Amino acid sequence: MGQYVAPIRDMQFVLHEFLQVEEELKQMPSYADVDADIINQVLEEGGKFTSEVLFPLNHSGDREGCHHDPVTKSVTTPKGFKEAYKQYVEGGWAALACDPQYGGQGLPVVLNNSFYEMLNSSNQAWSMYPGLSHGAYECLKEHGTDHQKEVYLPKLVSGEWTGTMCLTEPHCGTDLGLLRSKALPEADGSWTITGNKIFISAGEHDMAENILHLVLARVPDAPEGSKGISLFLVPKFLPNADGTVGERNPITCGAIEEKMGIHGNSTCQMNLDGAKGWIIGQPNKGLNAMFVFMNAARLGVGMQSLGLTEIAYQNALIYAKDRTQMRSLSGIKNPELPADRIIVHPDVRRMLLTGKAYAEGARAFTSYVALQIDRELHHPDADVRKEAADEVALLTPVIKAFITDNAWIATSEAMQVFGGHGYISEWGMEQYVRDARINMIYEGTNTIQSLDLLGRKILGDNGAKLRKFGEKIKAFVEDNGTDEAMSEFVTPLGDLGDKVTKLTMEIGMKAFQNPDEVGAACVPYLRVVGHMIYSYLFAQMAKIALEKESSGDTFYTAKLATARFYFARLQPETATLIRQARSGSANLMALDADLF
Repeated sequence: MGQYVAPIRDMQFVLHEFLQVEEELKQMPSYADVDADIINQVLEEGGKFTSEVLFPLNHSGDREGCHHDPVTKSVTTPKGFKEAYKQYVEGGWAALACDPQYGGQGLPVVLNNSFYEMLNSSNQAWSMYPGLSHGAYECLKEHGTDHQKEVYLPKLVSGEWTGTMCLTEPHCGTDLGLLRSKALPEADGSWTITGNKIFISAGEHDMAENILHLVLARVPDAPEGSKGISLFLVPKFLPNADGTVGERNPITCGAIEEKMGIHGNSTCQMNLDGAKGWIIGQPNKGLNAMFVFMNAARLGVGMQSLGLTEIAYQNALIYAKDRTQMRSLSGIKNPELPADRIIVHPDVRRMLLTGKAYAEGARAFTSYVALQIDRELHHPDADVRKEAADEVALLTPVIKAFITDNAWIATSEAMQVFGGHGYISEWGMEQYVRDARINMIYEGTNTIQSLDLLGRKILGDNGAKLRKFGEKIKAFVEDNGTDEAMSEFVTPLGDLGDKVTKLTMEIGMKAFQNPDEVGAACVPYLRVVGHMIYSYLFAQMAKIALEKESSGDTFYTAKLATARFYFARLQPETATLIRQARSGSANLMALDADLF
């Protein structure tokens, strides 16, 4: 079933050479003692755990899936999942980037981010159980009461208990303003919650002794729409005074969804039949509190797709170096064999390089944003924190949508490398394609992310955040514009930056007259912005590789080749995307609905 080897060398390049995280972290008192040795040790141990413990369960977990008992309303995860989770907890992995005040190790988000790439490459379905728990931890840490933090955070940090986000309902999908779940106040300060939730990842399972559900519901006399939503903490088992699990709370799994992919994760229909819960934050301010969880989840989904892109590329590469088919168009390359290995064929290389470029671009992008999160949370300078927060807000929807779109492309290309064998389940490639498809849908569809980017994050502040990021690109172009060796990277970067500025202004002017222009342009617009970001990152990485190419380390030769492929073969799609974004809404909205 293939193999997984954590790409530690490229991770080290991104962290140490590109981002220079050791120097960055020294500016933050919380992380001043985190050095390259600590980072490398975590990467190496994380690589062992994911390749040796989690990856062997990926294919079997997909084939077996989860099992729901309608009588006990319990869910059994695939064979080996529970035991792997025990090793995860015992290894302290759940606590990696958590606050030492609650038992965490206090390591930076940017390092935890690299570990999560490994988790998702090795087994996305399994990784969703602890991944959601970290989002619940972040939400409670920021918005929970002191009592809630004291009781629940140490359990989430240790991994003894897991967490979920219970948002949507059968009738509302992404439009949470339509939700109907109700919460009634009780004399003891708790709330009684009734309703039905769907698509709840890891909503019920047998891997941990308790599950903490973060549930959106309406209190009495709440305003209609999204302004009338509150957030509640609803444990599967009510905790006793000593921290042990006590009485079963009536929040139960009615069924698990039969899905296209991620079969090893229990996607549950959850029923709340008068379940006991406690409000998080203020009444009717639940979305504000939940956005901490939702933004963490959106970044996490980007990491899922990075992980799938990497694992699909790795195994397609192994296959291409072994499989023989036809002879090279330019002459026999493997005379000792009856046919040449397929890696000699140009289009096979195109497919492989597509996966390689999208993986390396996403690794640099997500690590860059993770470092900005560390700066936002821990830098002593308030201005630096504000600038980092603005950048994270701007880039989060691009991480979610651009990386997941690219993973759908890259996993499909990797499957194509295998030919007919890629379509057969025993090789494992079709699973990566199936698993990748959900990432474009959940945690806000990619269209929702595109609307968020263009409508709220850019036009909403008259382009201020985008201009500030654009200033970084402009400065890099000006600093390197006279370097002839860099011209093949800097020229297209500067050109695309100018085009994004003009496109943004054009769409903004149209939107004043017709708001549908935003909806019509937003999806191609986000991809254009995504390519602008990747162009900026690849240009910087190419600069480093050019400077070190003479060292004899072939890593830099490969890095340059990947950057050149990206600029020659992938970035040019922006020309088509810009034309699409500029084409307006009339070609979409003119046809009467009855004529479709």
